[in-house]
Amino acid sequence: MKVLLVTLITHLPDPVTGRLRSTTGRFREVVDTAVLAEELGFDGFGVGERHERPFISSAPPVVLSHIAARTRTIRLFTAVTTLSLLDPVRAYEDYATLDHLSDGRLELIIGKGNGAVQARLFGVTAEDQWDRSREGYELFRRLWREERVTWSGRYRPALTEAETWPRPLQETIRIWHGSATSRDSVDLAARHGDPIFSANVVNPIEPYAEQVRYYRQRWVHHGHDPADALVGAGTAGFYAARTSQEAVETYRPIFDARVAASRRLGVEPVFPTIEDAVARSSLLVGSPQQIVDKVLRQHGQLGHEVMHLRADQDGLTAEAHRRSLELFQAEVAPVLRREIPSRPFRPPASAAEPL
Repeated sequence: MKVLLVTLITHLPDPVTGRLRSTTGRFREVVDTAVLAEELGFDGFGVGERHERPFISSAPPVVLSHIAARTRTIRLFTAVTTLSLLDPVRAYEDYATLDHLSDGRLELIIGKGNGAVQARLFGVTAEDQWDRSREGYELFRRLWREERVTWSGRYRPALTEAETWPRPLQETIRIWHGSATSRDSVDLAARHGDPIFSANVVNPIEPYAEQVRYYRQRWVHHGHDPADALVGAGTAGFYAARTSQEAVETYRPIFDARVAASRRLGVEPVFPTIEDAVARSSLLVGSPQQIVDKVLRQHGQLGHEVMHLRADQDGLTAEAHRRSLELFQAEVAPVLRREIPSRPFRPPASAAEPL
């Protein structure tokens, strides 16, 4: 199994201390965590894209470019690129450039995005958001693969023998489709022979497992070899400690603060207690063996080869956060790599000259 750390770069007060880090400090924390992830041997680091409070992840190519300059081997993911909001030509230019700056370490996770505020910001409606996402993806895919593109669609001006520069370092790029509840997204991925990344965060595993089963059905329907289907899955939070009691009691105030914040917004949480979340959600809080057992159980339903953990300290001290990640890499990751074989990521390109 491959493991990524992923952040949406929320900018909120610490749920335990109430301290709010500066915007600059929050970006530095993200970049430093990516450097740590490479140092500890994680396989990838992902940065989300959101355009509304409380997120400051509106420019993932910029953040990932800085991470690329501070790292050498770790794969760099978008999580997710919201093509429903973006001009595919501009998105192509940003990510083709990043592909070179990262020495070919880029992978994209795309999705239609959610959040009414950011949709209004870009003039997108609930009625056209999916169609924009599909159209944007299909144009982006062609721009990456073809040097000249003639195309017409509904949501941007037509192209005639259009050239886009720079051409990417990776002639083909793996594009994952982020999937929460939309069967349209799953079918689009299956049609094009692309992998999916199940959100697997808000609800119990059953609806996500149903989406994955549908993906595999559609994969075969579209003529692909069942063995080639590739699935990733998220997790709702992470903290590892030597004993389950220590892990739960350390994470409890963080979880309780999250529940209280949801209720202040009028949203009743699906998992009201940390015990319920540990039992029924994808939250990975416990001893190394408990975390291994839970991931293996979820793998039995999802068949995923890649998963992500939250990159953020999320109320932990910097020291506790690092200890938890070190413990994962020392005692959890080796077992998961052995028990769940996964296809390799493409290694970094050998640059002809340093940038």
